[in-house]
Amino acid sequence: MFGFGRTSLKTLDTPNGISKLKKAIESAESIVIGAGAGLSTAAGFTYSGKRLMQYFGDFVDKYRFADMYSGGFYPYRTLEENWAFWSRYVFVNRYMDPPKPTYDTLYELVKDKEYFVLTTNVDHCFQKAGFAKERLYYTQGDYGLFQCSRPCHNKTYDNEEAITAMVKAQGFEIVDGELTAPTLADGSTDFSKLTMTIPSELIPHCPVCGEPMSMNLRADDTFVQDQGWYEAEGRYEKFITKHQNDRLLFIELGTGFNTPGIIKYSFWRMVNELPDAIYACINFGEAAAPKEIANKSICINKDIDQVLKQIHQI
Repeated sequence: MFGFGRTSLKTLDTPNGISKLKKAIESAESIVIGAGAGLSTAAGFTYSGKRLMQYFGDFVDKYRFADMYSGGFYPYRTLEENWAFWSRYVFVNRYMDPPKPTYDTLYELVKDKEYFVLTTNVDHCFQKAGFAKERLYYTQGDYGLFQCSRPCHNKTYDNEEAITAMVKAQGFEIVDGELTAPTLADGSTDFSKLTMTIPSELIPHCPVCGEPMSMNLRADDTFVQDQGWYEAEGRYEKFITKHQNDRLLFIELGTGFNTPGIIKYSFWRMVNELPDAIYACINFGEAAAPKEIANKSICINKDIDQVLKQIHQI
């Protein structure tokens, strides 16, 4: 029986893995990409360090959280402060481009193939890089969408205009798509010129019941799966059914064991069941495959951005 979990894993760094993956991409009749947070991290969307202090230094000084992700769970006392944090968070991780062209490189590698993307990422980077919307299934939501916090109905709402108004109300400016702020002599952000709240009238409320809106992110059982979510799920299932007898390449990029059932386990299962399927994993520090499919796997234990560049160049 094909088992799941770390105990059945065989950690791999396939010899000549980059050239083998290049060949697998070229010979594949269809490709399924499974992408997790590690792909966006490789593209420069880091949630700590310099980016954290540049945009959230005032919140860090006040609440002492170590990364943006932790800040998203902090129980702020007011909605005005909560949305001040979240509007910055959404703008820099959804409406700004990632620092590195990792997604663009990936697109160049697969754009002429029959492909589909299954992702737990919520930062919209695939579409910004040129991937077709109808070939994307965002399973965990989208930073660019609001939903009712109750929720009283299964509909989501684009939030770019609202988010932009919130960050500007805190004293930020938007220059060439980048969130900018006054700086000190050393180039760091001058948070004394910014506020950590937004005006009450900018707090988003549900147009149906009047309750505050929340982000469309799968954090608990209030997550809204709207019509677009179900349509994307259906397109993904049809793609797998249509191409299951192809030379089908499953490429897993930067997924871990937070929600392994969505991408990792499903990829392993399908590669094990489909005779012509190949599994590829690029994940610095966690490149591995179950022993049952080790002979059908290409694992590359290196930085995703660098690997994709090398594949594109050879």
